[in-house]
Amino acid sequence: MSATIASTRESPGRRLREAVRRSPVFSPAGISEYVFSRLFQKLVYAQIWEDPEVDMEALAIRPGHRIVTIASGGCNALSYLIADPQRIEAVDLNPTHVAFNRLKLAALRGLPDYQSFHRFYVRTDDPDNVEAYRRFVRPALDESTRAYWDGRSPSGRRRISMFHRHLYRHGLLGHFIGWGHRVARLYGADPRGLLNARTMEEQRRFFDETIAPLFDKRLIRWTIGRKSSLFGLGIPPQQYEALAGAGPSGDMATVLRGRLERLACGFPLSENYFAWQAFGRGYGDAHDAPLPPYLLAGNFDAVRSRADRMTIENVSITELLAQKPESSVDRVVLLDAQDWMSDVQLNALWRQITRTAAPGARVIFRTAAEHNLLPGRVDADILARWDYREAESRALHARDRSSIYGGFHLLALRD
Repeated sequence: MSATIASTRESPGRRLREAVRRSPVFSPAGISEYVFSRLFQKLVYAQIWEDPEVDMEALAIRPGHRIVTIASGGCNALSYLIADPQRIEAVDLNPTHVAFNRLKLAALRGLPDYQSFHRFYVRTDDPDNVEAYRRFVRPALDESTRAYWDGRSPSGRRRISMFHRHLYRHGLLGHFIGWGHRVARLYGADPRGLLNARTMEEQRRFFDETIAPLFDKRLIRWTIGRKSSLFGLGIPPQQYEALAGAGPSGDMATVLRGRLERLACGFPLSENYFAWQAFGRGYGDAHDAPLPPYLLAGNFDAVRSRADRMTIENVSITELLAQKPESSVDRVVLLDAQDWMSDVQLNALWRQITRTAAPGARVIFRTAAEHNLLPGRVDADILARWDYREAESRALHARDRSSIYGGFHLLALRD
């Protein structure tokens, strides 16, 4: 990949296409990769699906740390500000995610108080959100981001209107969850019923009696057996294969059932906003409903006062690191991006991570499958510089409330 950050505006989707495309264009795999790369240029995640509390425990962020992270929906990067780092540089190959994160930063700077910020990102059916955008947020946006949110979607609606049309029902993931709800209702099951559970025993009973039987339906099993069916989860063809491999004989229905079971039953609903997103398609209405750390009232002043320490650019994380001096990065967050990568891309990335790693640096990432994907794929001399914290990784994975990944992985630079 090019290492020239200044060229990011030449073709907004070019980097994403390069990251995804592996096969000849007119092969079945190539067509699948093309479709995914086109879809992934739109909004995918209105909320990131990695648990920021697990991230922050693993990263052990201290004042003065310099963090490089993949942005996605931005919930985690903004939450890291609570720990008082010196700088957070977020990147994303999806240009819409860049616009989405720049809007969040402008909302932090421009909205008058916590109540208006909470309404903008939690009560996303409130028409006052669009007026708040016009008065307070729009003036704080850069020109290209303002043009994006003022622009119209293919339906003819202004994009900013999704903030009063249930934000979290939008994006590829939001539409995928909505599709799942509609299919469930066709079989007489309403996933929202889980949210009526008052104990974890009631959560378990609802899942076993209402949700689990859906995965035995022939149509559902056939549908999720197609790679394209999970594009709405942001899962490209390469990651689909890794995810399917986590189940017996590559049975995707069994894998997804297990992940959804953990999401529904593994944590109390009072603590797990990921379950509210999956089963309720938004955050809870109660004053004590669970929320990402950056959206909690007690964290607002810290996040707001430090928002200028975060930037977001439409480049790959390898490109960004290639521009940095040696020993200049303390923490790196890769999300699940390595599941997409070829061996060449992985080695290029880890050369830059290792070159720029400051003493005591840490790296975290997630994988669709359980195992650490780096051994045997990344040069052994590079990996020898890093200590894979296997026991910590397993313990942290067990506490990850999002529940959709097979593994959480923490590496620390050796002395």
